[in-house]
Amino acid sequence: MLLSEGQMSDYKGAALMIDALPKAKALLADRGYDADWFRAALAERGITACIPSKANRKLPIPHDTALYRQRHKIENMFGKLKDWRRIHMRSHSSGPCHNQSSTTTIAA
Repeated sequence: MLLSEGQMSDYKGAALMIDALPKAKALLADRGYDADWFRAALAERGITACIPSKANRKLPIPHDTALYRQRHKIENMFGKLKDWRRIHMRSHSSGPCHNQSSTTTIAA
């Protein structure tokens, strides 16, 4: 698990976790993870990247749209976790700049 500041971009967080990825056939991710180096790192590990291209990419990279539609199941799971009362996700402000950060608390 990686806890990072709220303003960290998705693919920078992925750079910190790339070595800890489990073996998988494919990785489903949103456009925030569309980076050439990330796709190459996944390919080196034998993982197929199912990531839609960002709108500003000059040459869009095709992805498996049928597989990508399954991503909603993951999003729904996180929605259910947030509704579950024993897991509480909290966003709070701190400091003079009111930087947003998120924390996850799991009650025993």
